[in-house]
Amino acid sequence: MANENQKDFNAMLKDSKDMPKIVTITDEKSIEKYGGSKMYFAPPLDYDAVMRRVSLGKVITVGDIREYFAAQNNADFTDPITAGIFCSIAAWASFQRKDDKTPYWRTLKANGELNPKYPGGVEEQKKLLEAEGFTVITKGRTNIRYYVKDYQSFLFDLK
Repeated sequence: MANENQKDFNAMLKDSKDMPKIVTITDEKSIEKYGGSKMYFAPPLDYDAVMRRVSLGKVITVGDIREYFAAQNNADFTDPITAGIFCSIAAWASFQRKDDKTPYWRTLKANGELNPKYPGGVEEQKKLLEAEGFTVITKGRTNIRYYVKDYQSFLFDLK
């Protein structure tokens, strides 16, 4: 996202647009890729609510949240684009608040990767995760990426 300092992310968080909703997709490639035609769209506040549930010592991935929403709403999958955007909105909204923080740093990308779009980028997320006892490792030589080591061992159970 650009111009984060000029945006009111808490207002964006509360704007549900026309969600929640389920849309039936007809594109065969997408149906094959996602395993069905019923695509669920969750509003930003729903992502924030799930991210708030992740307790100290645990992490979750955006993919886990998407799977949870799809299962809870009898959909085949949850839209991946809005999921990433809404998790970032939840992170920035929390960053802009003085109180009532969402522990957004515990929400990771696929394979335990840190999210460069969160406030302060991967360096800040790394600092917050390491302060909670997680080990962050790097992968790559030129395109360096950061991951929580053995993140699967620390996954939060949404059930």
